[in-house]
Amino acid sequence: MLTDHGRYAYSAITNRPDYNWPGGKRLAVYLGVNLEHFAFGEGLGAELAPGGPQPDVLNYAWRDYGNRVGAWRMIDMLNALQMPASVIANSAMYGYAPDLMAAFRARGDEVVGHGRTNSERQSTLDRDEEAALITEATTILTDAEGTPPKGWLSPWIAESHDTPDLLAAAGYGYTLNWCMDDQPVWMNTSAGRLLSIPYPQEVNDIPSIVARKDSAAQFADMIIDNFDEMREQSIGQPLVMGIALHPYLVGQPYRLRHLRRALQHICAHRDQIWLTHSGDIHDYCRNEISTFIV
Repeated sequence: MLTDHGRYAYSAITNRPDYNWPGGKRLAVYLGVNLEHFAFGEGLGAELAPGGPQPDVLNYAWRDYGNRVGAWRMIDMLNALQMPASVIANSAMYGYAPDLMAAFRARGDEVVGHGRTNSERQSTLDRDEEAALITEATTILTDAEGTPPKGWLSPWIAESHDTPDLLAAAGYGYTLNWCMDDQPVWMNTSAGRLLSIPYPQEVNDIPSIVARKDSAAQFADMIIDNFDEMREQSIGQPLVMGIALHPYLVGQPYRLRHLRRALQHICAHRDQIWLTHSGDIHDYCRNEISTFIV
């Protein structure tokens, strides 16, 4: 027998209980806007070009553009399109760019826990250190927003064997770490059930643009094609489509123009879909359709 994680059992999406999203909708769509801050001269970070010896000014400044410019352009775009966002935020953002966090708060957007900084991975820590990281980040988000975050995405989507247990014990209702499905899935933890909400590793600007070197137009076309296909697939099963965005990537002017094109396409079908926050998907699953979720 192969080693198993023990978090969920196999289930074919074609053989599950049926349900609807609010208003009888079949496809739930949310935007995951990642707001990240990085240490200068050390630690991890996405790269525009292969970095040299630290301090790697080129890549640090490229990432910082997202907080200083790109995210603000994205807010303007989201306001014009009247689209909600799930803001996946490092707790370090509150000390570094509090006015940016306040701008998303003013829009009524959800804040999702995203560790302290993307300069580190929580999977390299021992259990007590990881629990302390989760507690520290959660406290900062709760103090700033007035309510604790419901969901968590680990920096670099890095988990230890203990992460789901620690998240559930810390009061989290859902995780975005697992990309194994197009529907929410209940996960087993030592502290009760934790909902896994689909977070994309394909319709995600980092794997697309940084890893595969897709163009701005290709990434936008990917969003449109994924949306159109899932809209058709959702006739058979209710589905969730997330779109993962990082302002230092899609906030660049030429990419923003293509992203706007893709989001305008989605908004043109607004009456056919549930355009929402990932936290609202969690609430509906837990409160309204819990027994239908595998």
